Amino acid sequence: MSENLKKGIYIIPSLFTCGNISCGCLSIISSINGNFTKSSWLLIFAIAFDMMDGRIARLTKTTSEFGVQLDSLSDLTSFGIAPAVMMYQLVLTSMGKIGKSIFVLFILCSALRLAKFNVKANAKKVHSSFMGLPTPASAGLLISFVLSYELFIVDPGQSLTFNTIPILMKNMPAFFKTMPVIMVLLSLLMVSNIPYVSFKKMEFSSPKVFRLLILMVLFVWLIATFPQNIIFILFTLYAFSGIFAYATKYWKILKRIYSSKVENNGN
Repeated sequence: MSENLKKGIYIIPSLFTCGNISCGCLSIISSINGNFTKSSWLLIFAIAFDMMDGRIARLTKTTSEFGVQLDSLSDLTSFGIAPAVMMYQLVLTSMGKIGKSIFVLFILCSALRLAKFNVKANAKKVHSSFMGLPTPASAGLLISFVLSYELFIVDPGQSLTFNTIPILMKNMPAFFKTMPVIMVLLSLLMVSNIPYVSFKKMEFSSPKVFRLLILMVLFVWLIATFPQNIIFILFTLYAFSGIFAYATKYWKILKRIYSSKVENNGN
């Protein structure tokens, strides 16, 4: 009885991972058909499935090598190939060989990022932060951009069903023009050694839980009010948070070295 229950528990996280893969595959079909809004929302669901499968596996103590490998393959499909296809169809297709190169680069860097993560997982190396931008975050920025951009190009005779942030929508054409460069930057961030905050080990029993709860309520309200725009802002801030933290760290090191040299010269 307990063995059958154990097998059932192992199946549950895998079902969520399969949901992730399914959303990624359906997203690719939607992108090929030119339905980028549907494609983007399918990948948002894929991110939700990806967040749940790991947490369920850890909660039920059913993490396994099979689950790790299946999750990695699903992430490559949903957060490497699917967003790359979507951006190729929307932005890169008119750029010829350069567009194809950026398309391939994004998928390759996604695969390398996931392979590096798997090696650390097999070595049982658990860290409080991710090394390199996680693939769901990289894909999330592209997805949220498409959702906001689709609102920008909506037919003037068609009324918007969501509120938008005017200053962000005004700059959508500029974001569109720089998207190939942003894709290259995201690709390099994925294979970099820049640390990114991991939310997997958040302690909800800590004294900061009340402030965290207030922030979560605020985020939920903002997303409910400006869904596409806020999702874009959150993923953008997360992507650049690692660069800012990395730059700040090395600025402090350089400042310390400079101060030490000044003191030595003074003596």
